[in-house]
Amino acid sequence: MVLQTMQEYEWEMVRNSVIPLLIFGIILFILYRILKIFQVYYATVFNKPLFTNRFFRLNRLTSNQRAILKSENATYRTLSPKDKRQFEHRVAEFIDKNTFVGRQELVVTDQMKVKVAATATMLCFGFKNYHLDIIEIVVLYPKVYYSQINKAYHKGEINPRLKTIVFSWEDFLHGYEIGDDNLNLGIHEFGHAIHLNASRKSDISSLIFNRGFKNLTEYLQHNESVRQDLIASKYFRAYAYTNQYEFFAVLLENFIETPSEFKSQFPVLFKLLKQMLNFKFS
Repeated sequence: MVLQTMQEYEWEMVRNSVIPLLIFGIILFILYRILKIFQVYYATVFNKPLFTNRFFRLNRLTSNQRAILKSENATYRTLSPKDKRQFEHRVAEFIDKNTFVGRQELVVTDQMKVKVAATATMLCFGFKNYHLDIIEIVVLYPKVYYSQINKAYHKGEINPRLKTIVFSWEDFLHGYEIGDDNLNLGIHEFGHAIHLNASRKSDISSLIFNRGFKNLTEYLQHNESVRQDLIASKYFRAYAYTNQYEFFAVLLENFIETPSEFKSQFPVLFKLLKQMLNFKFS
């Protein structure tokens, strides 16, 4: 009789606690799947993520890093207080997640870290998944360096196999500080990183980027006159026509540095790039 009572008690406990928790977990999982499906549908229809910001456990910059970002990054200064907090979080996360290495006795400073991280953050600010998993190491040389991989001198490069992005700091700084000559090493190399990263992933932002790039290439393939105008205008430097990766990276430099001229000369290309990046800045 006592044994039966204990069994009834245990079953009552299961029924009153474990089963409701199990049902609650199943409901949460179903809601999560519905949200994932809806996000894909939303991105497909509107060409942008349903949301991009993270609201919990935001990383913080040191006071020195924040002062550098505030004084030396024009994009950051144009943002609303809410977006500034998100921008800071992403800059801090980039610095925390990547190893910075100085070559040829170059000492990597907070200023260098913030400027590199802010460039990546600006370009990916419209992404829901903004992590560039293709990068884990940032290598900085004082000037143009000799690459042992292809036996040539470089200003910058990305090596997906080693998950490394490399910059000549002199040239990175030139591009960072002169914002209207359509030559920006940081934007160019991070453009490659974004392109390669998206080609290997299937998240919402990669989906939007890849579909946008497909639309961009198809638009040019089907419009011979536009292709001729691109070349004749000399607005994009000749290096753009090396391959599809260089084409996007050069377009991105012009898109960021001289947006008004870009939009005026090639409005369709401008619109497609803006959609690909879900770009939010004026």
